[in-house]
Amino acid sequence: MQEIEDKKLFYGVHAPSEIFQKYQCLLKSSDSGLQNHHMEENVTITTRIRIVNFILQNTQISPEETLQKLIKAKVFEAAFPLHKQEGLRQLLKENWARWRKILKKQPIEEIRSYFGEKVALYFAWLGWYTRILFPAAVLGLLVFLYGIFHFDSSQVSKEICEANTTIMCPLCDQKCPFWQLSDTCTYAKVTHLFDNEGTILFAVLMALWATVFLELWKRKRAEVVSGWELYGWDEDEEELALQLINNPAHTLKLYQHSYIRSTILLLLVLLMITVLIGLAHALVIYRVVATVVFTQSDFEFIRERASTMAVMTGAVLHYITIIIMTKVNRRVALFLCELEKPRTFSERENIFTVKIFTFQFFTYFSSLIYIAFFLGRINGRPGNYVRVAGKWRLEECHPSGCITDLFIQMAIIMTLKQTLSNFVEYLTPWLRLRFRKSLPNPKDKDKVHMEKGPEDSCKEQWLKNYQLNEVNVFSLFDEFLEMMIQYSFTTIFVAAFPLAPLMAFINNLFEIRLDAIKMVQLQRRIVPRKANDIGIWLQVLEAIGILAVIGNGLVIAITSDFIPMQVYKYTYSPCMLQNRTDINCLTGYINNSLSVFHVQDFEWQMKLPEKLPDFMRSEITECRYRDYRNSDDYNYSVQFWHVFAARLAFLILFEHVALCIKLIAAWYVPDVPQSVKNKHLQKKHENLRGVLRKIDHSTDV
Repeated sequence: MQEIEDKKLFYGVHAPSEIFQKYQCLLKSSDSGLQNHHMEENVTITTRIRIVNFILQNTQISPEETLQKLIKAKVFEAAFPLHKQEGLRQLLKENWARWRKILKKQPIEEIRSYFGEKVALYFAWLGWYTRILFPAAVLGLLVFLYGIFHFDSSQVSKEICEANTTIMCPLCDQKCPFWQLSDTCTYAKVTHLFDNEGTILFAVLMALWATVFLELWKRKRAEVVSGWELYGWDEDEEELALQLINNPAHTLKLYQHSYIRSTILLLLVLLMITVLIGLAHALVIYRVVATVVFTQSDFEFIRERASTMAVMTGAVLHYITIIIMTKVNRRVALFLCELEKPRTFSERENIFTVKIFTFQFFTYFSSLIYIAFFLGRINGRPGNYVRVAGKWRLEECHPSGCITDLFIQMAIIMTLKQTLSNFVEYLTPWLRLRFRKSLPNPKDKDKVHMEKGPEDSCKEQWLKNYQLNEVNVFSLFDEFLEMMIQYSFTTIFVAAFPLAPLMAFINNLFEIRLDAIKMVQLQRRIVPRKANDIGIWLQVLEAIGILAVIGNGLVIAITSDFIPMQVYKYTYSPCMLQNRTDINCLTGYINNSLSVFHVQDFEWQMKLPEKLPDFMRSEITECRYRDYRNSDDYNYSVQFWHVFAARLAFLILFEHVALCIKLIAAWYVPDVPQSVKNKHLQKKHENLRGVLRKIDHSTDV
């Protein structure tokens, strides 16, 4: 124990200058690349904090050791020299960590000088992402406004609103009545807000936007880190340098790979994904049961909107599931990360990032994938429904399509995530800090009449920092993960929710200041870490971009009614069959898209709707349902296969065109600006010339 105390004392008193010199020599470079001397001093301080913190993390410190002992050993002073940067902290507090500065440009250089490069790159990326979101938000808003301006002009909506004599098959068994198609007039009009001609163009442009955003960020990142003299910085080299500084006899950990361990990890990951998909199935069962319950409700408002109410309450339940499973996913990801035995801290961080994002992705999107691609397509037909546990029928889509259900689900989850979650994220540390400050401190009475010297002021500042909320080791990771999930919502199913970019843009304006206030005012100072990019999150963004192309293609081809309407328009419409030009070519689409079922084929007596006219109550011999089937044997009709082939052809064409556009955009926009390339080329040229001059000089001598 005495050896540990001596080691801490040495690092606390002597280490800051000695170790920093060793660190620079080992890396053969200085991290003070700025011209401003004040900035150079600040960057040096962040480097010292990083080095000493690494040493303390790798030193066995007794859990009972108190803050006063740390100060006495001068370790705390070495690790957190806040008194040297209090002016910079106040500058950030006044000019950045304020709600009224919400539209002001971020001081990235000052953030880097106080919090280190990794935090600065996070805020640089978040600011850039928010800026690039603006044109996408405007475009999505225009698509939504286009739907509003054509709210009453859709031929499909008109036919549904006028279908007073079209009787639909019951939505559930036994107690559910037949219903008139015209009862869902408003629902059909709302569907047209998101399922219109502008949706296709918007989906293609968003695929292009995602690519351009990544390419422009790569350029922005190259400019930023080049100014910090970190363009060619190697994270592995720095970690090795820190290990050698801490322990000159450090044993190098070599790269290892075990196929047995990898197989076990893969099986465990697949098992966890299966559990998450199982939860999505549980939500499906809830919506099925909820639809039956709401249909039998005594309240007419709920009874008439049973399907919509089931989707909305299911979305809220999905959000609650997300909150619970987020904690479970983190524990499982940590366990799997330890099982994998990563070699370095950066490797551990990358492994954990991939696993937690994979788990979170399935937690958030499993239910959305079901609604988008399976809802109403695996439920069977009247007389032969697919049932859960042989009892409850699966849900059906509205005759105008399933895209509104997907929109409702996304809107509720995204709204709750960006309001309630952010509210809790800010309020929790604020209340915890207020509660801690309200507790009486018995030592304050002894300090009332004492005169404070310079050393006491420093200790007071350290104590004030220590009394702030403890910084979670996942704090910055959590911010990145939150933004990646938001980016997924903004791109993957954006065809069904064109307002997602606008919601993300507004949220990020507040998110930047919320994170700034937390880091500067509510939490202890985060340990600065060096970085020259956002790490593996860039690969996550690229993967999301590819998923966005696939997801939006599937939404348009499968979820939307765009393809069936085009097939009808150019194959089965009056314009094609009768060569008529005086009517809308989609006239008769709804009647064509609904199949006929004979009521006598039901196994039980159905209830008639209360609003049904008297002359029709005894004449119902058939009802309609959404599908393309023959009326005699209920097999799929020829038109079903025409629509299926058209969906498949469109999906292949859309994805190939979108991916080609992404590749062309990635080629057209260089990752690194020419100015940055030329700067480093000139630097290499000057270094080589200097080496040659030294060689020539030594030869002459």
